[in-house]
Amino acid sequence: MPKPLARAPITVQSSFWLMAGEESLGGRGRIELLERIAETGSIRQAAICMGMSYRSAWGAVELMNRRVGVTLVTRLTGGRGGGGAILSADGLALVKAYRRLEAEHARQVARLNTRVQALLQGE
Repeated sequence: MPKPLARAPITVQSSFWLMAGEESLGGRGRIELLERIAETGSIRQAAICMGMSYRSAWGAVELMNRRVGVTLVTRLTGGRGGGGAILSADGLALVKAYRRLEAEHARQVARLNTRVQALLQGE
């Protein structure tokens, strides 16, 4: 049996994000922002939940809306006690698709980690 290559295990690490043409649409953080907006009905509350400023959250939403070419988040205007934000059907579909792809990606990385161990053991 060959001697182990290193003391620390060698693993495959990977992340992914969605692209809109040649530009980044977003990854885990922006998708979580969309999910928080859907949960809270508010960009401000979503930003607070994520420990970011409203300005940063709104900037991310505007960027995603612009890059994907459809409205993902709609701001609702209103007076006292009104206002807020909702995800459009496209926004909800994007979140759902991302989460499915994320789960598949995790399964593939797990398979690669099994494979890398076999390869390192000379199989």
